[in-house]
Amino acid sequence: MKHITPKEAYAFLQANPEALLIDVRSEIEYLFVGHPVGAIHVSWNDGPDWDVNPHFVGEVKKLAGNGGKRPILLICRSGNRSETAGNALLEAGFEEVYNVQHGFEGELDERHHRNSVSGWRFDGLPWEQC
Repeated sequence: MKHITPKEAYAFLQANPEALLIDVRSEIEYLFVGHPVGAIHVSWNDGPDWDVNPHFVGEVKKLAGNGGKRPILLICRSGNRSETAGNALLEAGFEEVYNVQHGFEGELDERHHRNSVSGWRFDGLPWEQC
């Protein structure tokens, strides 16, 4: 798996329109915290029990088509869940998987806040929320 910054991910998506950006956070995070413009939501795990989505790989395969050869970029809050989800895709035969480092909200700052050190939003990249 390749690890890329949010800015690198955005540039990659602009240069590779066939690539998919998949947001693996919970539905509540995706809808109410916000998400990158154009991101497709497929939860890696979700409440209320936070169990891993047993259909995650199948859902991504359905979206990607083409036998797992389409580039897949994964994003979560901080880059941890997306890395775990990316490993599951690699084990399932996907060939080109990218983990967006620092995720959508970035690392925690000294006051334990996100969106102030790194991440998609911190970098000023396009995002939206419901």
